[in-house]
Amino acid sequence: MSIKTTPSVVIRVLLWIFILVGGVYFGIRYDLIYFRDIFYNIPFHFISFIVGFFLMKLSFNAAKVGGRELKKRGREGDIPRLETNKLVTSGIFECFRHPMLFGLSFIPLSLALMVGSPTFILFIAPLEMIFILIMVLIFEEREAYEKFGEDYIEYKNKTPIFSKDIECYKRLFFGD
Repeated sequence: MSIKTTPSVVIRVLLWIFILVGGVYFGIRYDLIYFRDIFYNIPFHFISFIVGFFLMKLSFNAAKVGGRELKKRGREGDIPRLETNKLVTSGIFECFRHPMLFGLSFIPLSLALMVGSPTFILFIAPLEMIFILIMVLIFEEREAYEKFGEDYIEYKNKTPIFSKDIECYKRLFFGD
């Protein structure tokens, strides 16, 4: 069984894996040099893991909420997996332009907390999160404009990248 998808999606998935594995590797490597006391602290790891686990669950909930909306309203015909061919502006997409990716941008911090790496938590994960959000702003926005044209510009002008409404965050992370 083969999964149909575009090279762009494959490259993004590989990039995500690369930055996450790299974050774990460099985080632990530097922890063993600079943060040995914290890195070997069992209570820190216990608390950190629990917080990371729940943050990871919220991140995947956001992906599920956005993905469900895209599957229901963003796909028509036989198109590659993880692709859309219809602009979705309803549901959670009324609050955020890229809700799934916003939620998934918390995965580096979630993983850092679960691993319990102070270097990853304090330095690497925040940089990776910023990198992911910049990639969304550069590539996702451009691709959406190329795909949907003026309809996307109109949607972009009325829908923020990040919502100011707490109810939108509840819908994103906890479902409708």
